[in-house]
Amino acid sequence: MTLSGRAYRKFLATYLSPQRNRVAGLAIALLGGIGLQVLNPQLMRYFIDTAVAGGAQRSLLAAALGFMAIAIIRQGLAIAATYLGETIAWSATNELRLNLVEHCLHLDLSFHQTHTPGELVERVDGDVDALSRFFSQFVLQVVGNGLFVLGVLGVLWWEDWRAGLSLSLFALFALGILARLQALAVGPWRVYRQISAEFYGFVVEHLSGLEDIRANGAVGYVMNRLYLILRQWLAAFHKARFTSTLLWGTTVGLFSVGNAIALAIGAYLWSRNAITIGTVYLLFYYTTLLEDPIERIREELEQFQQAAASFQRIQELLSQQSQLRAGGQAVLPTGSLSVTFEQVGFSYGESPTIDNLSFHLPAGQVLGLLGRTGSGKSTLARLLLRLYDIQQGEILLGGVDVAQVPLSDLPHRVGLVTQDVQLFQTTVRNNLTFFNPHVLDEHILQTLAALGLTPWLNGLSQGLNTELGADSGGLSAGQAQLLAFARVFLKDPGLVILDEASSRLDPLTEGVIEQAVNRLLENRTGIIIAHRLKTVMRADQILILEAGRVLEYGDRIALIKDPHSQFSSLLQSA
Repeated sequence: MTLSGRAYRKFLATYLSPQRNRVAGLAIALLGGIGLQVLNPQLMRYFIDTAVAGGAQRSLLAAALGFMAIAIIRQGLAIAATYLGETIAWSATNELRLNLVEHCLHLDLSFHQTHTPGELVERVDGDVDALSRFFSQFVLQVVGNGLFVLGVLGVLWWEDWRAGLSLSLFALFALGILARLQALAVGPWRVYRQISAEFYGFVVEHLSGLEDIRANGAVGYVMNRLYLILRQWLAAFHKARFTSTLLWGTTVGLFSVGNAIALAIGAYLWSRNAITIGTVYLLFYYTTLLEDPIERIREELEQFQQAAASFQRIQELLSQQSQLRAGGQAVLPTGSLSVTFEQVGFSYGESPTIDNLSFHLPAGQVLGLLGRTGSGKSTLARLLLRLYDIQQGEILLGGVDVAQVPLSDLPHRVGLVTQDVQLFQTTVRNNLTFFNPHVLDEHILQTLAALGLTPWLNGLSQGLNTELGADSGGLSAGQAQLLAFARVFLKDPGLVILDEASSRLDPLTEGVIEQAVNRLLENRTGIIIAHRLKTVMRADQILILEAGRVLEYGDRIALIKDPHSQFSSLLQSA
């Protein structure tokens, strides 16, 4: 993926335009310091020539004080430039991080299934961090030091055209060589960043599964795989670093050539009595001053090599588009929602996961959804929430096509409880309300009381304001599941989906929430996905899936009475 200069300019404009005042201040500080660097050698030349000629002490003192004053002002400008540069970099990169996280949160599940959390963390943090100097100083340093080079060369031309011509040719040659070499490192540094992302993805994935890895003796495999990644990472780093070292070595060699040219020109002109000894010093000093801007430009180009690789990876991430359609402006009706599938088809790959599925669940009724593992039960729930878009057919909620409902509206009208409960490192209140400050504490306390969680809450030092993971008193799997039920209670949805929601609950805890679940399903449409037949005995209708197709669908009581039904056979064999 190659990117044009326009892409870089647009990127910079997006994140630096809100900080235009700081950028202007940084430009003044950097360019002011550069201007003073060009002026200082003139004072030194004056001091040397005056001293050699036996000039007045007052003149020498004035020159010395002027030199010191300029040095102090330059240090002040350097401090201001450092402060402004760091502030700009942090502000711009934090804004970019926010945009990347928001973008990732809006991508569909198919993207997240092919990219590990660790890889995305590396892109959001590692790649963005590599761009910090690109945001704050790259353009100003390259432009400013380029102007500095032109200023120095202008002064040299003013002093003597032969010195100006010789050192101008040297500067053009040096910058040309560096410009050619800097492009060589973009590819290696991009490979290095990619392997870095793979490393963090691997570490996050396997640390999160630490219990299973240790219990099944897979530690050796993990360490061996980690070793292989580290070997690839080291090789990529060596290759990328070699290209940067090539730039550094070339710069050092060029500086030596430049100093030799300056000394030769100065010696020649002084031997011809064309210049004073102070001017000889001036020529040499200006040549050494050329080293600093050329070295700065080289360093910025080296940083840009890494930044360009990270920039390309960030652009690739931002170019990823969600496969979900935005939806229309349709509004779901209030109250319980009917559910209708009309010849729905969906697949994750080549073979269909949901195949020509059709059924209708009237509003206010409960559907018991059964089937073997991989039959499409959980996929059906994801399609109702539009975590994926169907590939054929139509899904209606309350008679409204879900494809025409804004994506942000569905989670408020459809509640989902799964066996895997995600708790966040924040307060109990935020975990229950998903950071909605408008939910009243009284409502939360009533819900927890209905679920039998009041004793647990009373045991926390700060009640609803207790940070989970810190002073939570240890949350069992059953308690975590009950908190997930409480989340759905608080949303008051028109459709409730329980996906193996009680599979982790012990019989005693499961008995505690039976009445709460009955309350939850009261005057609401419900879908209960389960393996245990006992769980679906409260259902009005039963749907049995097989390979994404309807194996059996009908009224639960009628199916029980039918000795030839699949559901009746399952009950008899249980």
